[in-house]
Amino acid sequence: MGKEKTHINIVLIGHVDSGKSTTTGHLIYKCGGIDKRTTEKFEKEAAKMGKGSLKYAWVLDKLKVEHERGVTIDISLWKFETSKYYVTITDAPGHRDFIKNMITGTSQADCAILIVAAGVDKFEAGISKNGQTREHALLAYTLGMKQLIVGVNKMDSTEPPYSQKRYEEIVKEVSTYIKKIGYNPDTVAFVPISGWNGDNMQEPSACLGSRDGRSLVKMPMLVEPHCLKLWIASCHPLAQLTSLCDCPSRMSTKLVVSVQSLWAEWRLVFSNLAW
Repeated sequence: MGKEKTHINIVLIGHVDSGKSTTTGHLIYKCGGIDKRTTEKFEKEAAKMGKGSLKYAWVLDKLKVEHERGVTIDISLWKFETSKYYVTITDAPGHRDFIKNMITGTSQADCAILIVAAGVDKFEAGISKNGQTREHALLAYTLGMKQLIVGVNKMDSTEPPYSQKRYEEIVKEVSTYIKKIGYNPDTVAFVPISGWNGDNMQEPSACLGSRDGRSLVKMPMLVEPHCLKLWIASCHPLAQLTSLCDCPSRMSTKLVVSVQSLWAEWRLVFSNLAW
């Protein structure tokens, strides 16, 4: 009997409309988590509402209000396999109104994938003070996400499409920021992708290759082509990094009760418990 695969939890975070749900849904499809018939069903349903581009997003966005508004409100989970791990992937909302849901999903993960949109003005909107790219990255680090992958999404919408110059500009600016909050940019994988077209999702894309034929996706000292699925497969679950028996208890608890028509909500993330 072969060695049983280890389980790893991954969360996708980032500014609203950066393409997190579409990227997650398309990756699940490419990994065999759903079949073509299901995606075609989502495509028809989305088209009826004038939102045909959300067919992959609807793999995870199940609420009626999410379909109507076209944004993720609550966290959604899905499981699939890589060559090394059983993966539970969590799609977190990017809108600032639902930041507490993002925190709930992130607190349970071993690794975070920060999605940034490369389209014209899209990256700038996310990285600005009013955007959520900075806040999500900071929250991820604060909640213990020491492993970070940055997915530079919507590369097909740059000017010109799949612009290496635009990609390098984004890598430089994001690297500068994540270094300030505690990450080492040299250990962070930057992956140029198109969540809609599927470029660099499961295998290296010809559209994102450099002039010598190599993929743009690489970390220092590595020049072989890689893609988002391969970077996920290179992550390490929290259980392999530390001895959980010696660590403080960590949990995410949410409870809503009604007391004389008043609503109270509490959440505990990171706490030392005494028995």
